Amino acid sequence: MPLGTTLRLLAKARGLNATDIATAIPRAGVATVSAWLQGEKLPGKDQLDALARTFGVPAGALLAELASSLDPARTAGEHELLAAYRALDSRQQGALLEVATSMAGTPRKSAPRAPRKAAARRKAKA
Repeated sequence: MPLGTTLRLLAKARGLNATDIATAIPRAGVATVSAWLQGEKLPGKDQLDALARTFGVPAGALLAELASSLDPARTAGEHELLAAYRALDSRQQGALLEVATSMAGTPRKSAPRAPRKAAARRKAKA
């Protein structure tokens, strides 16, 4: 999700508006904070750190999606596919992964299996 969307969601979750956020960010006026929230501008490093502190999240959490969106190796189609994947529930995501990995001819990494009951009993007896 774009940084502006992330900031808007965090602000809403914390009950903060642009004015509230601007008072916590050095050298940032309400107009600048509003531009960040709308995705029209990007904050600088010091401002990102201050935003992270204001929202109580790691700065990396604010930057994770931004960094991936700037990845020159990722195509527009990959961005669309990721957005579509994130809109699915976990069952649908699993089905999509099955289809994609079978089409690509690559085996899907499965989740680790829970230990069998007999093995657990033998371990408990030992």
